[in-house]
Amino acid sequence: MIANLQPYAKYRESEQAWLGRVPAHWDMRPAFGAYAPNREKNTGMKEKTVLSLSYGRIVIKPLEKLHGLVPESFETYQIVNPGHIVIRTTDLQNDHSSLRVAMVRNRGIITSAYLALHAKDGVNPDYGYQFLNVWDLTKAIYGYGSGLRQGLDFTHFKRMPVVVPPPDEQAAMVRFLNDANGRLERTIRAKRKVILLLNEQKQAIVHRAVTRGLDPATPLRPSGIPWLGGIPKHWEVRRAKQLCSAIIDCKNRTPEQIPSGEFIVVRTTNIRNGRFNLKGSYTTDRRNFEIWTQRGAPRVGDVFFTREAPAGEACLVPPLQNLCMGQRMMYFRPNPAVLDPSFLMYSICGPVGRRYVDVACNGSTVGHLRLGQVTAFPLLWCPVTEQKLIVSHIESESAPLHTAINRIAREIDLLREYRTRLVADVVTGKLDVRTAALHLPADSSLNEVPQPPDEVEDPEADEALEE
Repeated sequence: MIANLQPYAKYRESEQAWLGRVPAHWDMRPAFGAYAPNREKNTGMKEKTVLSLSYGRIVIKPLEKLHGLVPESFETYQIVNPGHIVIRTTDLQNDHSSLRVAMVRNRGIITSAYLALHAKDGVNPDYGYQFLNVWDLTKAIYGYGSGLRQGLDFTHFKRMPVVVPPPDEQAAMVRFLNDANGRLERTIRAKRKVILLLNEQKQAIVHRAVTRGLDPATPLRPSGIPWLGGIPKHWEVRRAKQLCSAIIDCKNRTPEQIPSGEFIVVRTTNIRNGRFNLKGSYTTDRRNFEIWTQRGAPRVGDVFFTREAPAGEACLVPPLQNLCMGQRMMYFRPNPAVLDPSFLMYSICGPVGRRYVDVACNGSTVGHLRLGQVTAFPLLWCPVTEQKLIVSHIESESAPLHTAINRIAREIDLLREYRTRLVADVVTGKLDVRTAALHLPADSSLNEVPQPPDEVEDPEADEALEE
């Protein structure tokens, strides 16, 4: 179906580089002719359902995630309704990776620091959302805004040209994209499940090695941990503060010096399953580096750790220059005489560490660990020479799994890139989908695809508001 799509017969110039040529019969309006800002405040606490922008979706934020907020604070929020379009307008200067545009599906309240719009007459709300979504995905949004951190207001883009196809074409485009997105999302979710299974296999390798060692004939002794049972006789249960020369949280640290170049702000979303992924990290400039490095200056040999959302993720600090930490982050600095960094990382991800985090957070996947709970983190300890052998075993046994995970992850990235290109080509009129949409259902929705179970809410979507 997609392979047979053709361009329109006639085009004209839009005079916008990111739009290019558009179908000749489409209308062209300034943004204020297609959208209007939301003006409804939550005065008197009319609404209590708190919404959040996460991974390009508007999600309902459960009460347990509203750390430190009291009901009165929500009077400053704005009320949004299904069909509204929300844009995260903060920090365009530093964050060029977040998905900034999302469609509201539930009535509720969201921070007034975001811009909420509704589509005007003649603009299908779903098409209006997709147009701004393409504006975001093509990075054209970063040409607007002002101020130190390049904040965005409707006045900054109210005269931006917006193409408005005839209503029947808008409906056909929405129907086509809903169907295509559903197919792609189902494929992506199936591949995520395979990655989840591979990670479970890797966890089994780690769990065995960091609780029993490599020699099955080694005598065992009671660990003192009822659910764990025995551990090798010569092993001990230690606390992280006994084996680390420093445990640094993300606050109240003074930078040793300010280097030159671009600076990378590591977020909790960069760390999953013992691995570091640069995708989604912030970059910041020299002007902000001193602020960020007050949260510590991690280096190779340290181990990143997340205190929240989700708590208990860990990975080795990658060999990258000018790293700083975002909120909810900290790092361990192992004493090399008694603790190998990789062994520490695998121990945190092992059954003792996972169980400790689960109990400390009362079973919540987004729980918060206090600094005292982190310094008291329990570790099964053995001599450093044995630690290094265990690490070598884990990495050798896990290598084929890593290869498979990387291949599938790349396939997912390619599918997402394809989806981005398809949405852009349809919304900007490079492909005519009217005929293809005739035989598709009209009642599906792009944002109704359920969030995969292994994808947690983006904990730093609102980080710029909390600085």
